[in-house]
Formats: sequence, C-alpha cells, structure tokens
Amino acid sequence: MKNTMPKNLVVILLLLPILARSQAKLSGRVTDEKQAALGWANVMLLDSTGKIASGTTSKEDGSFELQYRTGSFTLRISAVGYIDFRNALLLRGDTSLGNIALRADTKSLSEVSIIRRRKLVQFTPGGLVFDVQNSVAASGGNAVNALSSAPGVIVENNTVSMLGKGASRVMVDGRMVELSGEELMGFLKSIPSADIRNIEVIGNPPAKYQSAGNGGLININLKKGSGNSWKNSTTAAYDQNSYGTLSLSNVLLYNRERFRLSLSGNGQLGHSRVSQRLDTYYPSGLWNLDYTGKQDENKRSGRFALDYDLSKNTSVGVQYFGSRQTPGTSDHTDILIHNASVGLDSVLVNQGTRMLGSTSHTYNAHLVSTLDTMKRILSFDLDYFSFRSGFDNDFRATVFTPQMDFVRNDQSANNNSAQNIDNYSAKVDMEHPVKGLNLTYGAKISSIASSADVRYFNTISGSPVLDPSRSNSFSYRENNQAVYLSGTGNIGTKFGLNLGLRLENTQTTGRSADLARSTKTSYLKLFPTLDITFKASSSHNFSINYGRRINRPGFALLNPFRSYINSNSYSEGNPFLQPSFSDNFDLTHSYKGLIRTELFINRTANGFGPVFTSNSNDNTLVITRENYYKGLDYGLGVTLTNDITPWWQSQTLVYLLGSRTSFINGINANPSDQAHLYLSSNNTLSIGKSTKIQVDYRYHTAYTRGLYSFGNLSSLNLGLRQGMWKEKVSVSLLANDVFNRAYLRNYSSVVNGTRQVYNENNSSRYFRLSFAYSFGNKDIKVKQREFGNDEERRRTN
Repeated sequence: MKNTMPKNLVVILLLLPILARSQAKLSGRVTDEKQAALGWANVMLLDSTGKIASGTTSKEDGSFELQYRTGSFTLRISAVGYIDFRNALLLRGDTSLGNIALRADTKSLSEVSIIRRRKLVQFTPGGLVFDVQNSVAASGGNAVNALSSAPGVIVENNTVSMLGKGASRVMVDGRMVELSGEELMGFLKSIPSADIRNIEVIGNPPAKYQSAGNGGLININLKKGSGNSWKNSTTAAYDQNSYGTLSLSNVLLYNRERFRLSLSGNGQLGHSRVSQRLDTYYPSGLWNLDYTGKQDENKRSGRFALDYDLSKNTSVGVQYFGSRQTPGTSDHTDILIHNASVGLDSVLVNQGTRMLGSTSHTYNAHLVSTLDTMKRILSFDLDYFSFRSGFDNDFRATVFTPQMDFVRNDQSANNNSAQNIDNYSAKVDMEHPVKGLNLTYGAKISSIASSADVRYFNTISGSPVLDPSRSNSFSYRENNQAVYLSGTGNIGTKFGLNLGLRLENTQTTGRSADLARSTKTSYLKLFPTLDITFKASSSHNFSINYGRRINRPGFALLNPFRSYINSNSYSEGNPFLQPSFSDNFDLTHSYKGLIRTELFINRTANGFGPVFTSNSNDNTLVITRENYYKGLDYGLGVTLTNDITPWWQSQTLVYLLGSRTSFINGINANPSDQAHLYLSSNNTLSIGKSTKIQVDYRYHTAYTRGLYSFGNLSSLNLGLRQGMWKEKVSVSLLANDVFNRAYLRNYSSVVNGTRQVYNENNSSRYFRLSFAYSFGNKDIKVKQREFGNDEERRRTN
C-alpha cells in the first residue's frame, strides 16, 4: 500500500531546530513553611509592564516548570490561604529555584469561613484534566463512575467516547487498554475511584501515544502520593437500586527518599438489575421482547507498584494489577408475538442462567534514567497482559397461548465459550531537549494472541448434543511495530508548535478451525499530528490541531462464532472486519481561561459497527459487525468555567453536533442524519471548611446518525460530602440520575425493511452512601528529591 507524507510537513519538521531561539526553562517546587507540597498554586512570570509573560500551575507534588524568553522578570506565586510570593529575577538560561516556601495568611484564614477549593476541571491545549479526588459524584464508586462524571465524556452502551467524536481508547497510567465492550467495562469497574488521582481527556494525542482511537485518548492516572510522605485511605460504599451492592477498598501510598510504594485492594459483593426491551416490526407482526436479569456484581482486584532510585538520575520499578470478576445473571425474557392485525398470537418465554467469569493480570517493569545535565531522559518498558474469560449460558424457550396455557418447549440449549488473550510489548522512549526545543522519539513492538472456543449443545432431549453448525474455535494474532518522532517549541513569544509523526506496521492472522477459514492482513501506515497555538494577548489564546487515527476492531468482533442472546436472536463476529481511519481537525479559542470555544470536524473512512438484521422468513434477529459507512462528524461548542463566588465553582457546556453519513457496502438501508444539542452543567459548592455539595445536569436532544436514531437523554445527579476530624473522615451521599432518564432510549434502525427499536436501562438510577477514612504523615524528614519521567505505556488486549 502506498504511503505519502505531505511535503510541507517534512519541511516544518526539518525547521524545528530554529525554534530554539533564546528559550529556556524555569523550574522549582512550591511548599508551605513545613516543606509540605502545595499543589495547584498559580506560578507566573511578569514582564516589566506587569503583563504575564509565562505561567502555569504547580503539580500535586508542588513542582512546576515553564518556558520563557531570557530577560528580567518578576516571579509571582499565589495559593489560596497563603501570602503571595514575589521576587525579581534576571534569567539567562535554564534555572532551577529549588523549594519556594509560602507563608500562611493567618488573618485571611481566620476571617474566611467559606473556603475556595481547587478546580474540578482544568483545560489543557488538547483537552482537559478532571480531578476525580475533588468530585463528590465519583466518591465511593469505580472508574466507570469517574469517567461518567468527566465533562464531555460519554459512557453509553458499553462504549467510552468523547462528545461528538466517536469511540475513545482508554489508558491507565499512560498504558493502553485494548479491551472493548463489556470486557472493558468490567475491567474499569474493578478500579476503585479512591485509587484514581485524575482523568486526562486528550482530544488530539501527540505522536508518542499509539494511534488507536478515532475519538482520541482518555488516560486514567492512579494515585502515586506526594514526596516524602505516607498515606492510607479506606473507603466503604453501599449502592442501592433494585438491588444493593457493597464495596470496600484500601489504598496505601508510601514515598521516602529513593523508595516509592503503592498498594491497593478492592472488593465488591451484591447484585444489579438488567433491563432491556426490543420491538421488532416484522411483516408478519410485531414482536415485543422484554428482558430482565439479576446480575451478580462480585469482583475483587489489587494493585502493587514499587519504584526505587538506583542513583540521583536513574530509577527502576515494577507494577502489577490483577482482577477477578464473576458477573453471572438469572435471566427472564418474555416475547409477545403479534399477528399482522396487531392481535396477540402467542407468548415465547425464555428462562436461563448465565455464568460468567473473567481474570486479568497486568505486569510492567521499567527503567527511567536522566542521562545528563541537558535533562535527556531515556526510559524502557516491558509489559505483559493476560485476560481469561468464560461464558456458560443455559436457556429454555417455552411457547404459551395468549392466556398463558402451555403449548410446547420450543428450544433448550447450552451455549458456552472461553477466551484467552495474551499481550507482550516492549518500548523505548527518549526525551531530548535542546535549547528552546523539546524532541521526543522512540519505538515499540507488541505481539497479541487471542483464542476463543465456542460450543453449542442442544439439550431439548434432556441430554446435551453438540451442534457443529453453531460451534467454532477461533484464533487471532496481531503484531505491531512502531516508531515516532515529535518536536515542541516556540516561535517568538506568540506561537507554539508541536509536530509529530508516527509510523506503524501491522500484521494480523485470524483462523476459524471449524469453518476452515483464514484471513491475513498487513499494512504500513503513517499518522501525523500537528498542534499550533497562538497567544494573541493575555486574554485570548487560539489553537489549531490535526491528527490522523486508526480504530482496530476488538478480538470479539473478529470471532465469527454465534453467541445466543435468546432462542430467536444471536450475535456474531466478522473475521473480515478491517480497521477504520479518521482525520480529526480542531480549532479552539480560550478567553482568560473562562470561556472556551471549539469547532471540530472528524472524517471517518471505512467505519464499522453493529448491524441489526431481521430475517422475516423465520423471524430471527441477527447482530453482525460490518465495515458499512463513511462519515463526517462536526460540532461547535462553548464551555464556560466560572467561579460564581469563591465557594461556587460552575462549568457549563453547550454543543451543537451534526453528521453526514453514506453507506459503502450495499447494506439494504438508507442513511439519515439529524443535528442535536448537548448541554451539561457541573456545579460544586464548598460550604465551610468541610462540606461540599455537587449538582450535575446533562441533556441531549433526540437525533439520527447514519443507520441509527437515538432518543433524548437527561440526567440530574445530586451529591453531598461532609468532612470530619480534620478531613481524615468523609461521608458522601449521591443520588444518581434522580429522574431515571439517563439510559439508552429509542435506539432504532431499519434494515431490510424491518424496523428495530431498542431500550436498555441497567441501574441508571441509584443511591450511594460511602464512608472514607484517611490517615498518614506528610512530614517525613528526609532530603527532597525530584523523580523522573512517570510516562509509561503499554497496549493490552
């Protein structure tokens, strides 16, 4: 396959070194008078006229780093509850200020009874950072709850996506998680929110990240603890919907000099309600399917991370994460079968049990070394991931008259499967700053093997009889080799530029043993990224972003086996699915960090997804996966972030979204597109020193995109958190989706002239009570050190 690279992109890359002009870095660490880290402090360099020449906020460990042009400045550092720090500086090159201690403003603290908290959301040039620790809605929950609370992140139908931009890939601590669908949701539910520091939403990821994900990347950062301290947090939570669940988690963080340790464990017991409805309008009459299930929510997980500094410049570390889940269900399905005159002909009742189980293990070993005084940082990572899952479904279908008199046993079967996934990867990354320019480059290789075995036994006679036509063994292997190069620098004082190129070579092989069929693919693709920023003034900032992405189908979608949902419907994969590609363009404007306006256009080629096809001959519903469309998604949105008072933080998003779709494979359906409005409002009220109230609302109108139509959706969440005993104890209460309107509604399509309308409401409305207790010591008296690069990644599937 022919690959080309725009000539102007090559020219710009070659010109990156000229961006070095008189640029330097200023770094340091903000602390209080006891040398405890002060995160989220404002750090600014003011020029001779008092205007901001450069600025940033300190990280959670108090550290900060910013770029500037050489000259004379005034350094100003401010934090709520502390006296502003000011100091004149003559800066001629890279400068480290070490620790900068702020003095407490005792007068201010004694007079203020309502204290302003750190921001729940902070915008970055390519996205935003959501502070999970500061969210009442995420308290006592898991990673799925935390993602659902992040602005602009949509978690629906077992898919994580960015607003208007399609499915996103999820990372944990910078390492890719390539599980999808129910497997991804299960994995994320095993991560307690108490173990999460923040969530990065990256709309246009730089070249050092893998090119996967049409809708960008979402990175879940786990807690690592501040320097020279230890902390233990225990959280217990109870959720009540139709059924109840009880969870318990513990997180221990210990950092001292060269040694950094993180330990966490999480367990959950209980049940949740599963409810689905599918109306299929066959020519012979309407079929109303109502499914209810009681699903086990039993899971346990644990994490271990250890880092050790071999020297001042070199550290090594290992990390492990494991989880075990058994989300079995007791199922009941009623299918009301009508005739063409809308009269009820019969009732088909499916009853059964599904025993599910999955186990995952993730291992990582890494080395990070600062090579010289230029701060060139070299890092190595080795990763291994294993995923094992099993599925055992017993069901029986019985036909009744409309008066519920027994007619016959229509079907009885056992459908079981097992899936094994192993992933090995190795990567090397180099951060190579030169004067005024930061280069990063690296390489990665990965190998993924998946095997699945599905068996269908007919049990209507009382003894299981294997049905070879509904059974299959499938194996899949994928190898990927990638190299990348990116450069970041400034052009004068107004412009910033980030250019990147990533080259990926992929080979795949899929084989169906029972069908005696193999498929092989091989492709070499180039993925450029471009980010241009323009600082028009101290109040106005602009940025233009472009990135090319790839969306590879998950293993389950490639497996051609049939998984029976009930006696007359099943889902099957497609071994011939090909990846889709997208080109993403974004233009954003920010005004004083308060108003952010975004215009985006995403073009998708060879898009794939589920297709609901009904067979009117035997009234069977089949869910397949196909490359069936190409499309254009676009949107215009405004985000207003406003501190209405020092104690009331508010953020409001309003987006107008649209699409244009065409079908590419002769599917017997007509595309349709309709624009829709999305809005959300997140409000956090900090009352007194220890009380926090959160009120979140979101809504989108009904719309149509391509093959599918979606109903409107709304959600109102109310939360309260009360701190006690000097914030060592907190009690949280959450009412999620108060009016029970945040579920998949009227998800419909028309294929082969048959219309299907689907609704799914899996415990959308629930109430949660959580209790958290934290204790530790932030004043371990040791020499303060700077830890190197935290960036570690892996692709797991």
